[in-house]
Amino acid sequence: MAARVPGLKREEVFQGVKTKAMGGDLTSVKCAGQWLHLGLSVDSLSGLVLTIDEVTAEDAATLKAWIEPIAASVGAQVLVSDDADGFKTVADELGLVHQVCKSHVKRNTEALIDELHPLVAKDSDGSLGAIGVEPAQAGADLARLGELIISRQPEQGRELEQMHRRYLEASPPKKGATASLAYRLRLLYLDRWNLWSRLTRYRKWRGPNDEQVDGTNNACERAIGWWIKERYRSMRGYKVPANALRLSRLLAWCGNFLNSGGADLALLFR
Repeated sequence: MAARVPGLKREEVFQGVKTKAMGGDLTSVKCAGQWLHLGLSVDSLSGLVLTIDEVTAEDAATLKAWIEPIAASVGAQVLVSDDADGFKTVADELGLVHQVCKSHVKRNTEALIDELHPLVAKDSDGSLGAIGVEPAQAGADLARLGELIISRQPEQGRELEQMHRRYLEASPPKKGATASLAYRLRLLYLDRWNLWSRLTRYRKWRGPNDEQVDGTNNACERAIGWWIKERYRSMRGYKVPANALRLSRLLAWCGNFLNSGGADLALLFR
């Protein structure tokens, strides 16, 4: 039955869905003692699953080969993903605007702020003093970063640029050495400055019918939890890779019809 689920080929999608905003994410299940990597794509506007495919690696080239035919099939303009660099490369190479999940970035940024605050308060390695930045200023910068990562207004990227430039004199570590505190701050603000347009895309992007995305990759994460991980937890692993893929597809395909009267299972008995 699962082998007959419509859209089993990668260039096809469930129900022929069209969407201007697609989301993509990766997950893994244990199969015959080995990890099987699966890629799931969704309509980020409705939450419907588009495809579930086996993805052999997480590098940009592999992700592009997976995403490109799906994006073309659904007519996507925007790609929604987590903060993985591979998805950023794919979006750029395919000419898609990119929305990075604000929840992922917020959690990661807040964890870094908590780690760095006590270090900058005492200039733990003296690197701040070496570039003429007072510990109070570094602490204020971190506090402001915490505010920006919550407000996420497109024009606030200029503040991140200013913060980054404050630490430009911090030198990169020599081979085999540990990065200084000042250099870590330099890279942190550079990364968030470069990320800002992807992080705030949802503030401005509108589809042709005024569609909006919410700035998260939650649609993918929900679908992974419901259609891949939930059944996998009760089974404690699969034996055959093809069955792991087919069963996940079957559950996702059925789930897409939950709000429209249920799936027509007769299609799978032909």
